[in-house]
Amino acid sequence: LCAECGQFHLLPDNHLYNFQDEVDDELICHICLQPLLQPMDTPCGHTYCFKCLENFMQEYNFCPMDRKKLSFQQCHKSSLLVRNLLDKLVVICPFKAECQQTMQRCELEAHLQNRCPGFKKYKSELQRKKNPISKGKEDPPAKVETNTPKDPEVPSGGSSLVAESSAAAVVSLGTAEPGLVNPAFEETEEDLPQRASLVAETSTIEIHREDPEEELGMRIVGGKDTPLGNIVVQEVLRDSVIAADGRIAPGDHILEVNGVNISSVTHCQAVSFLRHPGPVLHLMVLQEKGFSNKTAQQDSTSATNREVIHVTLIKRDRSEPLGIKLIRKTDEAGIFILDLLEGGLAAKNGKLSRNDRVLSINGQDLRQGTPETAAQIIQTSESRVNFVVLRQLGVQVLDPGEDGSMSNNSSSSSNGGSPVHHRRRLDQNHYRRKSNYQKGYISHEKTVAIKKEPKESLGITIGGGRDNKNKLPIYVTSVQPIGCLFRDGRIKRGDVLLSINGIDLTHLNYYEAVSALKSNAASHSVVLKALEILSSDSTDPSLDIKERGFSWSPLWITWLGLPSYLHCCQDIVLSKGNLESWGFSIVGGFEESKGNQPFFIKTIVPGTPAFRDRRLKCGDEIVAVNGVPAIGMSNSELIPMLKEQRNKVTLTVVSWPGSLV
Repeated sequence: LCAECGQFHLLPDNHLYNFQDEVDDELICHICLQPLLQPMDTPCGHTYCFKCLENFMQEYNFCPMDRKKLSFQQCHKSSLLVRNLLDKLVVICPFKAECQQTMQRCELEAHLQNRCPGFKKYKSELQRKKNPISKGKEDPPAKVETNTPKDPEVPSGGSSLVAESSAAAVVSLGTAEPGLVNPAFEETEEDLPQRASLVAETSTIEIHREDPEEELGMRIVGGKDTPLGNIVVQEVLRDSVIAADGRIAPGDHILEVNGVNISSVTHCQAVSFLRHPGPVLHLMVLQEKGFSNKTAQQDSTSATNREVIHVTLIKRDRSEPLGIKLIRKTDEAGIFILDLLEGGLAAKNGKLSRNDRVLSINGQDLRQGTPETAAQIIQTSESRVNFVVLRQLGVQVLDPGEDGSMSNNSSSSSNGGSPVHHRRRLDQNHYRRKSNYQKGYISHEKTVAIKKEPKESLGITIGGGRDNKNKLPIYVTSVQPIGCLFRDGRIKRGDVLLSINGIDLTHLNYYEAVSALKSNAASHSVVLKALEILSSDSTDPSLDIKERGFSWSPLWITWLGLPSYLHCCQDIVLSKGNLESWGFSIVGGFEESKGNQPFFIKTIVPGTPAFRDRRLKCGDEIVAVNGVPAIGMSNSELIPMLKEQRNKVTLTVVSWPGSLV
């Protein structure tokens, strides 16, 4: 029994404490998942326990969180302020049967030595046991150990256990790419409420429409060609078919359309599937129900069927990543699969699923294991990695841990974190990309000079305007078969109009733009500057998907090719209490393999400050945090910045409307 903390643990391991209150995730070591002891800061901005980091660095030469190269000599003690905050955490005396005292962590040792009746009793019993005069028959050592520390509730192997106050942690396994190590779902699930789990379920919804070609009336974002990965409902239009049905809400992830899996298709392919006419549409959606308490979660798990599954993955070489993200839940032992990275070995194999509980890897029991232990087993295995997992059929309980989360969570399997028909925000989505990032799309500026009759019409209709709720630039919605622009042929539907005869159109509202176009169309010559969004893939139908009666508007993905000077940013100020989470997860950020990617909101959890505010939307791009630009940051750099904001944060975001289906 340790005389300093009053609990049993191995000598090289950290002390163990029973904390009175939930401990903020910022004060948790992401190696042992316990509140920090002798905290050490790394040059890359992460903090770990001295012993945890020292032990880790004996085997590895990188930071556990972002895998940047690291040596122990580069690390230094955390600030005095941080150390004092940790020392002042309130703990409960481990001898609860004889002593109900609480005190600051730094006072526990003195309490045990001088004031605790339970520890005094333990020492006297130990002394009697050692002294054959006072007790003729010596009790077996095991009996003394089990009887005495009745209340230090630390099972054997306590060093690997997570204190109930610890937040869940997510670890991305088997990859050396910094962007994949800290999934956004892991980290961006900002301080998710501890002792609660994020509950989501899949359901099949049958949509009926009298007119087979009537639009469904929802906007979607995402796709495998975007960091969001899945197809996410951004907005449900009022008085639409979907709104009348009432079961689909913003934030729901659409997994299947009429039996076709669309969780790993491009944005344009998903739009085509959803626009397909028919009287009945079968949709499988993943819907988030928010946080559930421990009891409710246990009830739901006990009510579902389970099966044990054996899966073997074959690595081509020892260093090949499996592409699995694991999570540890706060209220359930063991580790669970949070996500399978698109294109990874596990995703290609197809036999593992999200939320599978990992029972063992290569014969090593992980029923009480940690993600770190699993990572070490996988990384040290040669070619075959044998999984035994427990699969629960029915409700999926997804624990946030961070991310997450997933700087690359655009995986082919559905990600946890979509809302249910708990009225999520009917808002839209955007994620901004500069033209040099926009995968598959480029913007091309052109100048069109036309000679015309004074009374001849331009022959175009326009949309957008800065008075639009998305503050869009002015764009061409149609080129009529009458008028000079149709005859000229260079201005096309979808072009963004920049100016006419030198008059800037980029900051005008809709009516101002109509007035400017009409007044300048009366002259003999017109000079239009426009921006055309081009697909670099000639086979990509994204700019001209069959409309089938749908009112035309640009696809969400085409807005992403606009240069940043056409983006209209909005500041959103969120406030929260000390015990609340911000309630959103992010994807994106700098990755060595992909370069700079924008940060996007992937999940907004019902009942949290981000949800209640109703302005932040899934798919919004985070441009800055408290005025500090996010462009060029990695996931592991932005997350601490968000977590540092205690009660108030200002997010600068850009939104584009989703594709209408």
